[in-house]
Amino acid sequence: MRLDVPTLYRNPRLIASIETALAGRREIEHVEAKTRTGSLLLVLHDWMNADQLLAFVAAHTGCVLEDNATPANDTGFAAAETPAVATAAPASAPVEWHALEREAVIERLVVSPDAGLDGDDVRWRLRQWGANSLEDAKTRSALEVIVEQFASLPVGLLGISAAISVATGGLVDAAVIVGVVLINAAIGYATERQAEKTIAALSRSGPRHALVMRDGERLRIGVEGIVPGDILLLNPGSYVAADARLIATRRLTLDESALTGESMPVTKMHTEVHAGDTPLGDRLNMVHMGTTVTGGDGVGIVVNTGRQTELGKIQSLVNAAVAPDTPLERQLDGLGTQLGLLSAGICAGVFGVGLLRGYSVIEMLKSSVSLAVAAVPEGLPAVATSTLALGIREMQRHKVAVRQLNAVETLGSVQTVCLDKTGTLTRNHMSLVSVFVDGEILAAEDEGLSGDRQQAAVAIDRPTLQHLLQVVSLCSEADVATDDVVTGSPTEQALVEAALAAGLDVRALRQAYPRLELRPRAEDRPLMSTLHETGDGRHLVAVKGSPTEVLARCSHVLLAGRRLAIDDDVRDAVLMANQRMAADALRVLGVAMRDGDGERDADAHGLTWLGLVGLADPLRSKMPELMAAFHAAGIETVMITGDQSATALAIGRQLGLSNGRPLQILDSQALDKLDPELMAGLSRNVHVFARVSPAHKLKIVQALQKSGHVVAMTGDGINDGPALKAADIGIALGAGGTDVARQVSDVVLEDDNLETLITAVRHGRSIYANIRKTIHFLLATNFSEIEVMFAGVSLGLGQPLTPMQLLWINLLSDIFPGLALSMETPEPDLMQHRPRDPKEPVVRHRDLGRMALESGVITAGAMAAFAFGRWRYGPGAHAGALAFNTLTTGQLLHAYVCRSNDRRLATGKAHPRNRYLDAAVGGSLVLQAASIALPPLRRLLGTTPLSLLDLGVVAAGSVVPYLINEMAKPTVDNNKELV
Repeated sequence: MRLDVPTLYRNPRLIASIETALAGRREIEHVEAKTRTGSLLLVLHDWMNADQLLAFVAAHTGCVLEDNATPANDTGFAAAETPAVATAAPASAPVEWHALEREAVIERLVVSPDAGLDGDDVRWRLRQWGANSLEDAKTRSALEVIVEQFASLPVGLLGISAAISVATGGLVDAAVIVGVVLINAAIGYATERQAEKTIAALSRSGPRHALVMRDGERLRIGVEGIVPGDILLLNPGSYVAADARLIATRRLTLDESALTGESMPVTKMHTEVHAGDTPLGDRLNMVHMGTTVTGGDGVGIVVNTGRQTELGKIQSLVNAAVAPDTPLERQLDGLGTQLGLLSAGICAGVFGVGLLRGYSVIEMLKSSVSLAVAAVPEGLPAVATSTLALGIREMQRHKVAVRQLNAVETLGSVQTVCLDKTGTLTRNHMSLVSVFVDGEILAAEDEGLSGDRQQAAVAIDRPTLQHLLQVVSLCSEADVATDDVVTGSPTEQALVEAALAAGLDVRALRQAYPRLELRPRAEDRPLMSTLHETGDGRHLVAVKGSPTEVLARCSHVLLAGRRLAIDDDVRDAVLMANQRMAADALRVLGVAMRDGDGERDADAHGLTWLGLVGLADPLRSKMPELMAAFHAAGIETVMITGDQSATALAIGRQLGLSNGRPLQILDSQALDKLDPELMAGLSRNVHVFARVSPAHKLKIVQALQKSGHVVAMTGDGINDGPALKAADIGIALGAGGTDVARQVSDVVLEDDNLETLITAVRHGRSIYANIRKTIHFLLATNFSEIEVMFAGVSLGLGQPLTPMQLLWINLLSDIFPGLALSMETPEPDLMQHRPRDPKEPVVRHRDLGRMALESGVITAGAMAAFAFGRWRYGPGAHAGALAFNTLTTGQLLHAYVCRSNDRRLATGKAHPRNRYLDAAVGGSLVLQAASIALPPLRRLLGTTPLSLLDLGVVAAGSVVPYLINEMAKPTVDNNKELV
């Protein structure tokens, strides 16, 4: 046999691999492949296995073979004879396994459904496709975290300043600058690595074994060793270790919520054959890696492993998604660029003016470098890093693990929160929500059918409800252990748990009414019935299922304990209640029974109607209140779910997502047809996205970002990974979430408490407001240093401050007072503000005007003291000492001016005490006093002792600017001010 296989052409590695694999097969006498022609020559012992051989070659070379081969003679052929021919074509697209019949899948993968693969096939396929494992989500290495601490323009400018200081002999100056940068980097590195460890500790490995059939034996193997063609055996609780096409099922149900977002368990049927474009959640003949079997059992043939699985494709989306810079990063980068340009201009200007005034080149170079350091506040990176680090610590107290420093601030700038429904807004656990008995819809909680079983209801005073609970406990495959732990499908588990919560002894009931027969739900029979012996030779039939189907089989109804003939009024009431409960996004089942006859038959006819049960994956507690809190803070809420539109719409209304406006919903079927620009425009007004896939979630987040929103995405499932990574802030659940979600998120809620988000948002807003106050203080005070130096040189008065004095002022007035300002208590109405515009600069035009005014007043005070010193003592160190002490004290007092945006002294408004600021300013003033009193510090700084008159001049030159700047502030209504 000669096979023309295009993939073998000039592919020596594949040729060596296929020759090795084929040489070990019993039916082959000789194998030879040609790299120049892509042909494969086979000499066979037995022609009868040719079809299987063709399929084997096709599977291992990625080709679809067209069998045109016929035997050369009855006994085979020699190598010299003309061989039969089979042509092959490269596989053009991934196989749509869900669109193939069961027999076609078996033939294509060359496997026996009864015996499975043999050892040789497994080893070859493992070499061909690799281990069944996924690529871990990319995380930052320790080196990357370190590098990121230095990757900013302000830090770069400080590094350049330190280098110039070394070149001009200023070793002390350089050492101080480098020390500040290293301290900042150390704080950032330690904080972020601790956050990474906290989140890593939450991760847990999934099941690592699966049950397969190989060589006719059932084997439990590691999931990494599973290969395409393996026969996968599925039982309740099984973790699905690879994508598989089902070839046998028996009431098989799966929880696919982590992959598709669909909250309800999905019933699988191997007999189904779907169209090629069927959505992932509707492929009933497939099971997928990462999901879990909740009921029944089944057999599947593995069709894809590792990266080729649907989970692997999502992992690829996660790694391809790019996390955007946070708003604070963008703002500080912009500010750093502006300060860099300002620094360069100041250096050039002062250097040029100094040379014109006759100063030496070296002298002016040192002064220019000092001014450059003054223009770039050394304290800004340290203050920003430390503030965010403190924010992370505060969040950890609320069980919130924050991976990156800037994520805290981003929470405060969020404008839209995208909320995944299943497992995030809901508990991802089915519960009985309501019942319809005796003509009334009753809340399960009010009837004692939910809550702690240790506080079970004493007795149910409704006979009809009592009978209904008994029937759903009997008509069930859920198991009840001795400790009342229930296992089974989510629906049956919820019903039995409700009966237990109501005080019903389910185990005793089942012993009293032993089951004789069970008729499960089927495609043409949407109800389940069981036959039970009552002990007196009579029998009971318990039924639950589709309300309309069960109702159609009923001849009587139980009302208030009385059995009456059913009439049209009763039927209409049942159908209306069914519609009302379904409109509330409940899964509704009808319940009925037949009692008191001697028929040993589980057939559902002549039944007595009992009522309806409504089940749902209920919302977590206080979710509507949380949505209201978001809306009060001006934050839009959007729900993203894999549920059907009707279910999603009902839950959206329960949550109050639209904040009183008409609720807008968009089905995922429309997403693929929308132009990206139109999608960005529509996304602003949509409150619910239904039937979405992982790729759709990513598109939704990116559309909202494109429309100008700062977007937070919450999620817990595998399918949320790409959107979590691409969002401005990704928020994952720690206790109930998946490893994929945690690995790519910025924030992890360790206890799954979404209410913590409001606390996080409040804290983030407070941090941003305080960082803005700190920047205002740093720039206003540093501008005053520049103005003092520029004024002295320009006016020919000499240099009021030495380079060391400038560095001392920056270190003393920047870091500790700036850090203390960042710990201001938030305004009481902070959460009543609208989120700030992400395009708004961290330093606004009106802020620059105020900074210019305030720095000018501080400069005037320092220059007045300098002028007094020159008048009284003449040019020299004494006049410089007056300017130095006045400027330092004036800057420290200015920290109190920056505590608030409005006037406090004039209005008499109370302001909470900031003991950190008091300590920072007090300590800095003590150090400044030491620079006057201690000779070693005086020599280092080039200052002189000051008399009482001099101290009075310093006090006046610093206190008067403080009073002027405080009184010059506008009176602002904080309710109208943006955060």
